[in-house]
Amino acid sequence: MPDVTKTDVKTGAADPVGATPPVTATASTPEKARSLWGDAWADLRRSWIFLVSSVLILVLLLITFFPGWFTSEDPILGDLAKHYLQKPRLSDVGSADWLGYDQQGRSVFARVIYGARASIAVGFGTTVVVTVLGGLVGMIAGYFGGLVDSILSRLTDIFFGIPFLLGTMVILNSFQERTTWVVIGALGFFGWTQVARVMRGAVITTKQADYVQAAKALGASTPRIMFRHILPNTLAPVIVVATISLGVYISAEATLSFLGLGLSGVSWGNDISDGGNSIRVAQWIMLYPSIMLSITVLAFIMLGEAVRNALDPKMR
Repeated sequence: MPDVTKTDVKTGAADPVGATPPVTATASTPEKARSLWGDAWADLRRSWIFLVSSVLILVLLLITFFPGWFTSEDPILGDLAKHYLQKPRLSDVGSADWLGYDQQGRSVFARVIYGARASIAVGFGTTVVVTVLGGLVGMIAGYFGGLVDSILSRLTDIFFGIPFLLGTMVILNSFQERTTWVVIGALGFFGWTQVARVMRGAVITTKQADYVQAAKALGASTPRIMFRHILPNTLAPVIVVATISLGVYISAEATLSFLGLGLSGVSWGNDISDGGNSIRVAQWIMLYPSIMLSITVLAFIMLGEAVRNALDPKMR
């Protein structure tokens, strides 16, 4: 029986009937694997806790850096004869009369706006000091181990055993003028222990990884191994602790100001303390700074929780 063939339309070449058609290779680009930070960012964008806290923090940062956008009143100067303990006018939203006036005729709204600058500055500054100091101590202790680890761990235990607020109060009580940097230094001096412990544990786990051992075998220097290979892979738990602690430091600054050992300028803690003396006749002096302080602390704690859920695989 003669061989039956068919002709390829494009090439004109004969192709036997029943032959397997040629397989055309299609180029496919493999999907690039996302890193830990890429996965975390994708999870954060889907988290309503992260979105709400981010919006609140963005508004607070705008208030901190640009208070003149929100009020034109002076938070220090007041008209005692005209505005002494004037009640709030909640219908006049955004005006100087909106939240009332205090015992010295100063606008409570203006003081709430300008008080954010001191509290958030202390919170961010203390977080940076604590993260750098605690991270460095924890990295050195976890990487070298042995006697170095024992000495630094015992030093951490000593500072961890000192009550945080009590130790800070003792330091601040020795200063006549308590500026922002003095408060940041006092809070950071006693607040680095938790970050040091978290970093130490992360470094002990990470230094056993294959890529760290390979870097040692290739003759990489100790600083290069610590800051190039270990540090980027141990930042996740430290960032979580630092984010949550930021709200704690803002609350601590307000507590110290309430006790008369914090900042001497415009601060939510000072206003809460002043309002406590007139709480029976003028509750609004204490109420609105307390609300702003609570919202600020809650926003940073929510942000820390969202970051922790995104960076911790066990939480997924």
